[in-house]
This record gives sequence, C-alpha cells and structure tokens, in this order.
Amino acid sequence: MKTTREIVLGALNKMDEDKAYSNLTIDKLLSESDLSLQDRSFSSALFYGILERKLTLDYCIQKYSKIPLKKISHDVLNVLRMGIYQIVFMQSVPDSAAVNESVRLTYSIRKVSAKGFVNAVLRNFIRNGKKIDFPDKQSDFIGYYSMKYSCPEWLFNKWVDEYGKDAAIHTVKSSIGMPPLYLRVNSLKITEDELIDSFEKRKREASKTEVLANCISIKGIGSIENLPQYKKGFFHVQDLSSQMLCNIIHPKPNETIFDMCSAPGGKAFTIAQYMQDKGQILAFDLYESRINLIQQSAQRLGLECIKTSVNDATLYNENLGLADKVLCDVVCSGLGIIRRKPEIKYKDPEEFEKLPQIQYNILLNSSKYVKEGGMLIYSTCTLNKKENEEVVLRFLSENKDFEPLQIPQYENYMHTFLPQEINSDGFFVATLIKKW
Repeated sequence: MKTTREIVLGALNKMDEDKAYSNLTIDKLLSESDLSLQDRSFSSALFYGILERKLTLDYCIQKYSKIPLKKISHDVLNVLRMGIYQIVFMQSVPDSAAVNESVRLTYSIRKVSAKGFVNAVLRNFIRNGKKIDFPDKQSDFIGYYSMKYSCPEWLFNKWVDEYGKDAAIHTVKSSIGMPPLYLRVNSLKITEDELIDSFEKRKREASKTEVLANCISIKGIGSIENLPQYKKGFFHVQDLSSQMLCNIIHPKPNETIFDMCSAPGGKAFTIAQYMQDKGQILAFDLYESRINLIQQSAQRLGLECIKTSVNDATLYNENLGLADKVLCDVVCSGLGIIRRKPEIKYKDPEEFEKLPQIQYNILLNSSKYVKEGGMLIYSTCTLNKKENEEVVLRFLSENKDFEPLQIPQYENYMHTFLPQEINSDGFFVATLIKKW
C-alpha cells in the first residue's frame, strides 16, 4: 500500500491534472488506503497545507532552483512543495526526514533523474537558514501579503479596493490554517447544553457561540458521520455565517419558504428548526442526486416540513405557487470559503465573469414566487462586489415592485460577513420585500 506522502503526492498531482475538488480528491484516496487515524491526519494536514501555501512555496522554490518553475514537471514540483512545506511549517518532521522522504518520492513517480535536483534545492534551503525573502512590505505592499499568505495579487488587490486595506489584510490572514467547525444543534431533539455535555463526556472540546444560540464550535472530533450524536440526528454541520443568514430570515411556524438552490440542505434544516417543523419548506436543486442527499439528511434530523424537488432556479415554474419567503443562495465564485477549498483562489478570475448574470437570472426568477409583502433573500459565500452588491442593486433598479428590507442587527439591507468579524466563512446577504 502507498505511504502517507505517496498518497498526498498522488492527490496533488490529481488536482493539477483534473482540476478536481480538494476534499473529494483527498477523501477518496484516504478511504482507499489502510492508513492509521494518525497518518490520515498527517496526510490531510500536509495536503491542505500545501494547497493553502502554494504561491509561498513556489516563491521559495524559485529562489533556490536554477531551473525556472515552468520547466519543472508538475509532479517533481509537487515533491519540492511537499519538502519545503514540511521543513517550514511542520515542526514534527525533522529536516532530514523531509529531505530524504522527498528524494524517495522521485522513485515512486519514476523521476529518479530528478533526485539530485530535489536534494540540492531542499538542502540549499536548509543551509541558508530556511529563510524566505519576501518582497519588501513598504515598497511592495501587495507583493508582500500576496506571497506571505499565498494569495494571488489580483485577489488581494480586489479585496483592498473593495473592503479596504485593513480588512483585506485580516481576510487574507484568516484564509490560512484550520477553519473552525460549527454545528447547528437540532433543537427539536436536544438542547444546546445537552449536546455540549454529550461531547465533553467523550472528551471532545465543544463550546457555545456567543453571537448565536444553538450554534456550537467543536474541535478534535474526527469522522463526523461515525459520531453517535450525528447518527441520532442531534446536529448538522453548518458554518456560523450560514446560520446567521437563517437567523436573519427569521422563519416562523406555518410559513411557506422556498429554498431555490438548497443542496446540501443546511440552510433548509436550520430554517425548519426555527419553524418548529411546522409549515412548508420547498427545497430545490438542479440534480436528483443532490436532492436525495437533502432527503436523507432531513430524515436523519427528523424534519418533516421539508419537501424536495428537482427544479431549475433560472426558469419559472408556474406549478410552485407563491411563498412567504424565498431564499436564493446562488452559485458563486466561493471566494469566502477559500480556507476550506484553497484551490478556488488559484482559478483564473475570468472564470467568474459570467456568474453575475447567472446570479441575476436566479434572483429575478425567484422574485416571481414571492407573495405581496413577502421577503426575498439573496446570499452568496463569496467576497466579490460584482457578485454581491452589484447584482442586488441592478435587481432593485429594474424591479420597482421590490424595495430594501432592513436587517435589524445591521441597520442595513445588505451585509457582508468578513471572516474576521465573527470567525466565520466570508458571506453576503441582502433582504428585500415585495411591495403591497
């Protein structure tokens, strides 16, 4: 069977070759292995750490390599990234082990001719005191933060322009490292205190979240699906910002609420709990397989008010009727969740150019299902004003039967959750009301 480092290298190579999702890639390879829990944790930490720090690692490699990065084959480059990452960021790995294991990996990928090159780059780096000469912070502000926190310059520049210098710095810093894990307490089955107590009895570190009731943060739980509390439907995983959105919607028992882009269903589940499982939530998605996942999770949580259906959110369906509230949590660039899916930040920004029109189409179509006096909610998990404020402002300018609806907590009808605000994912929400 493959070693921990061979699995990580295989996952990194697959990411390069197939542009695959990070979580699906590493999870599949680990599930097919016979690694211990400790080795699985090491593999995940190494894999995600390299993805997070790829620009920093490449910057360092180029300083110590006589060969330009573009001329280094991607698998050998990944070997070097693994070696540098272990030397700089994994204190538990001796420098000698990082070098020796990296050289061994050249054999596993049948690039024995590269072993001397790999050995030389890593040993030269160590001999130079493991020093990374970042761009000067004063004369090259953008370059410094871009390289130090492995954030493409176009993206850091964008955040500086749109949210300000300080916010951009905090955002880029928060994009590195282990993201927090939040659980939504299923208040229909268990109380917040009871769930925390059940974790603490099993030596799991769980605590309440000050900003929102029935939301707990937890550490060191391993495989979530194997937890008895999960199997009993006592919680579902949902980031704090997403839970805050559900609170902003202020669902009430016996309302009819449409969740236009529902999968994997976390928002629908929390909304159902606010509604005490009374009323009707119609949860839609474009694909049958994703609808099935929503149904399975709703059943595990014991939620009966959620009805699912395959539906295209961009096309009007006259059979759906009207709702008190319609949630459009639209497809987006995902720039608010890069600490969970770091590969997103390395995408070509041109890939995002068509998104605002798609988002507008979903918002426009979804507005047709809102009752008079009803609420229309637009949200994304991105930090990009073209996909957020500009879409909403365009909608309001072209649809005079809707007007802004102030969010009481924020004294505005639009709010952006920057990661540092409540230690959550980056998130955007806007609330509108249909005029009587």
